[in-house]
Amino acid sequence: MIEIVEAKSQDFSAVKEIAYKTWPDTYGTILTKQQLDYMLDLFYSEEALRKNASEKGHLFFLAKDHDLAVAFVSIEHNYQQQSITRIHKIYILPETQGQGIGKLLIEKVEFLANEAKSEKLSLNVNRHNAALFFYKKNGFEIVGEEDIPLGHGYLMEDYIMEKPLT
Repeated sequence: MIEIVEAKSQDFSAVKEIAYKTWPDTYGTILTKQQLDYMLDLFYSEEALRKNASEKGHLFFLAKDHDLAVAFVSIEHNYQQQSITRIHKIYILPETQGQGIGKLLIEKVEFLANEAKSEKLSLNVNRHNAALFFYKKNGFEIVGEEDIPLGHGYLMEDYIMEKPLT
């Protein structure tokens, strides 16, 4: 049975481990190994995760299967001072994908967003990421495109997706 719990700073090592196991499978055909390593270090060092939580107000949640962390999501309410809950990160271990864990995480985010009186959910997804289908299946629509420079000549080429809340 999957349990979703709020992650604390001591859980960031589990978040990092999930990212490091998931990214090569998710982005291995999209990004070079050098870009993959650079982005993992940039986004998933425990220092970067702590900074996101303490300075940017990101909330992290772990999906656990019998106390084993198998997925995580990070969100931010009132994104850009608007009535939006932003999903910054959501990753499920490759060996547990397709079991409904991602859907459970989205449902948890929707519940929290409704509690925060958000009008919609928002996220970015790489334009070549297979997860695009997952988001569409869960009610998200593409509302724009965004290219985000990361330094060292790297660029995130994303779709902006939103889901209205009722």
